Amino acid sequence: MAATNGDRIESRFYEKVDGGYICGLCPHRCRIGIGGYGRCGSRRADEDMLVAHSYGKVSSLCVDPIEKKPLYHYKPHSRCFSVGGTGCNMRCRHCQNYAISMLSSGKKRTTYERPDELVSLCRSEGQDIIAFTYNEPMIWFEYIMDVMACDPELHLVLVTNGLVCEKPLRELCRVTEAMNIDIKGFTDDFYMKVCGAHLDDVLRSTKIVFEEGVHLELTYLVIPGYNDGEDEVRRFCQWVMENLSEDVPVHFTRFHPDNEMMDVPWTPVETVLRCRGIGIECGLNYVYVGNALIEGADDTYCPDCGTVVVKRLGYLVDPVNLDGNRCAACGYPVNILR
Repeated sequence: MAATNGDRIESRFYEKVDGGYICGLCPHRCRIGIGGYGRCGSRRADEDMLVAHSYGKVSSLCVDPIEKKPLYHYKPHSRCFSVGGTGCNMRCRHCQNYAISMLSSGKKRTTYERPDELVSLCRSEGQDIIAFTYNEPMIWFEYIMDVMACDPELHLVLVTNGLVCEKPLRELCRVTEAMNIDIKGFTDDFYMKVCGAHLDDVLRSTKIVFEEGVHLELTYLVIPGYNDGEDEVRRFCQWVMENLSEDVPVHFTRFHPDNEMMDVPWTPVETVLRCRGIGIECGLNYVYVGNALIEGADDTYCPDCGTVVVKRLGYLVDPVNLDGNRCAACGYPVNILR
């Protein structure tokens, strides 16, 4: 049931233990004592139940190009109603949205929106795609499910770090059309030192999303000196080939200094282009470069005949040779959901 301002909504996926609760929403499985909060900031332990503390607390609203998520193969050249809350279950040292994702680093004023109010705002902007993004949407599980119950005709997009347990993830997959999952590096050492999580938990979620038939794209932020080694990038690309599909779009994105990593330089353009080249060498059909305006690097090519089917430069998008979701030149089915 949706809350009104000031009401408490019970969290899903927890168990009561002596002195508090164990949250089962994500693999951290936080043990939260009465009066305390989970690591993500979205769970509060009251005497009678574990509360979805961040329910309905909206920090950010914007109408964005779908390509900003980034989603290149989901309804290209469309726009979406983007919504952000507060909190995150990772602690990425380079997070560019730390003012809303890390409550201890800087709290941001929020506005309470009931699920039906949020749907009305989305529809009033003329949008039928709603994207939960900016901070980690998985910790907003109850709110997202209630929003979608209000208007099942909305198209749901999640931009996520993938750190969530199997049961809530499978429930979300039933109402979600597209996800972009950040694969933040391809060693557990990187994940633990830079993000405070485990790589295998994210890879497990990624395989579940693909298995559930949700449109999936992956983003790999390339950080100089941290996760940009050619062997590491190649192992990531091979993992996608072996566990998902050569048709899953992969975005290699340039890092820029932020938060606790201001001393790390921008990723050289040559590095992200080499990452793109490695992906293509490994057999991936759709590999892109983010945070860089490079002619041709963000175009979609037909895997069969090589024709450019979608041209992109920044957020300028032109489906030049698409016939539905097929290459207009040879008829090959391109992995694009329109």
